[in-house]
Amino acid sequence: MARVFVSIGSNIDREKNIDAALRELTAVYGELQQSSVYESDAVGFDSAPFYNLVVGFSSNELPRVIQDRLHAIENCYGRLRTTELSARTLDLDLLLYDDRVMSEGKLVLPRTDIDRYAFVLAPLAEIAGDECHPVSGISYADLWAAFDASQQPLTRVDWPTAGK
Repeated sequence: MARVFVSIGSNIDREKNIDAALRELTAVYGELQQSSVYESDAVGFDSAPFYNLVVGFSSNELPRVIQDRLHAIENCYGRLRTTELSARTLDLDLLLYDDRVMSEGKLVLPRTDIDRYAFVLAPLAEIAGDECHPVSGISYADLWAAFDASQQPLTRVDWPTAGK
């Protein structure tokens, strides 16, 4: 079974949509390893702040199947896909699938957001800090320690199921 990590974000009805994503993913993949939930400003566009976290789980599904399932969940909760960055009810991104490195259309593993955004790297480092980026070979804990988060501040959110 592959070890999979997915980022979850929302800035529209954040609590409701994050809870829904966690329920949907648990129903399909079973118990989730879950980071804390963090609040961050929207990056690259003007909008309400996001809640973000990362979950890990094991799956026999291929990466494309997982990505398609994530898109279906987003769509069920009103995700509008536009070419411009905008507010989102739900944003589910496949970050990692074991150590797989691939690029097939819009499916790129590992996802390039990992070392670009604090709201992805911090929660990933929290639950998979000892694991290494499949391209750089650097642990996520070390990547986070070296990350300049001064322009992307995060605030940990009190969330009943976070960190489990």
